[in-house]
Amino acid sequence: MPLTPWRRKLRGMTSSRTEPYSVSRLNLEAQGLLEGSFPLIWLQGEISNLARPRSGHIYFSLKDDKAQVNAAMFRNRNSLLRFQPRDGQKILVRARVTVFVPRGGFQIIVEHMEEAGEGALRAQFEALKAQLEAEGLFAQERKRPLPSWPRRIGVITSPSGAAIRDVLQVLKRRAPSIPVLIYPTPVQGNEAPAQIRRALALAIQRDECDVLILGRGGGSLEDLWAFNDEALVRAVADSPIPVVSAVGHEVDVSLCDFAADVRAPTPSAAAELISPDGDALLARLGVLGRRQRQLMGLNLRGQRQRLEGLARRLHARHPNRQLEQTRQQVDELQARMARTLSHRLALLRGRWQPLDVRLRQQSPASQVARQAQRLHELQRRLPVPLRHQQRHLAQRLDGAARRLHTASPLATLDRGYSLTLVEGQPLRSVDSLKEGQTVETRLAKGSFEATVTRVKPQE
Repeated sequence: MPLTPWRRKLRGMTSSRTEPYSVSRLNLEAQGLLEGSFPLIWLQGEISNLARPRSGHIYFSLKDDKAQVNAAMFRNRNSLLRFQPRDGQKILVRARVTVFVPRGGFQIIVEHMEEAGEGALRAQFEALKAQLEAEGLFAQERKRPLPSWPRRIGVITSPSGAAIRDVLQVLKRRAPSIPVLIYPTPVQGNEAPAQIRRALALAIQRDECDVLILGRGGGSLEDLWAFNDEALVRAVADSPIPVVSAVGHEVDVSLCDFAADVRAPTPSAAAELISPDGDALLARLGVLGRRQRQLMGLNLRGQRQRLEGLARRLHARHPNRQLEQTRQQVDELQARMARTLSHRLALLRGRWQPLDVRLRQQSPASQVARQAQRLHELQRRLPVPLRHQQRHLAQRLDGAARRLHTASPLATLDRGYSLTLVEGQPLRSVDSLKEGQTVETRLAKGSFEATVTRVKPQE
């Protein structure tokens, strides 16, 4: 017979009469041999002789119809149990094989315990989980974000279970203004998976809610098995409406938890998760209101200052102000024009007066009077022959004076004619005139100035 590892180890553990084993050494080496030879194993059997000392540990025998083995489950492990073990109950345990050294008793130390029948379900659960995870059905990038303030919340659960009461109580406390729609469905039994899928499909078809809670209260793996249905898990993953899975208690896990957008440990926690806290929201609104008032005050002050600046600019550029400035400019231009015209008139008058004096001095009447006076003086001095000659000359002079007077411009003026001067010189042709030019016109009695408005050349 070939030697197994434990047989080879036993062969090396020999002793002599002179060096015998102690009992404790034997039990310790037997313990090491068993623990090293057996990994964690799964055992199924019936509980008997169950004991619960004050230490919190539990001790019992695990038996079948032919044998039994002592078992111990320490407090740190049995505190995780979802059920209370009892005598006669069929269970499935994961345990390590060992020896209780003080008594030399062969026993198992239980690491995990579940009710019989869950083992096959657990294996099925793990296999389906691995398959769907490999397909990417549980990938994080498929998850949809939850709305920060849902308009309406849908709950897919049993209308008579504790889960719906917990959800409604939390939502009434935190967000009483948000309406809740219940899609009733069985959550346990053979027909439950199909019923839950129909409720989910109805919620998606109606598109009445912004988020859905899928859940129920706690129970065994078998009780929660409807939420491990492959078709239901795929429907949850494909839902266009965000889904929060709240199946069982915190220690319970279903495949819908992995497929949903968010997993909540309990239905109450799901309601807390998707509903805004009214008190916290009011406090936040108060803070935001104060900040808004501060910002509005700052904005209003800034706008008021800007408006005042614009008002000042508008006042400065108001049409009345422009008119006032225009009027002032017109007044200044009129004053400048009046001063310019006065200066121009004074210059013209200064040039005209000497010409007038010269013209009067050169008048034939003045010359005749001067010559007559001179002649009279000469007549008195001349002898008689000369007086005759003087008379003859006087007659000639008188005739010349009459002719000269006839040719004089003043005589022409007496006959109704006028003399036009441009810059003191007689005007002989319109070719030298320009529109807007000032001319002087002399009459027999007086003179006047005029401005040329239109020049008509000779055709």
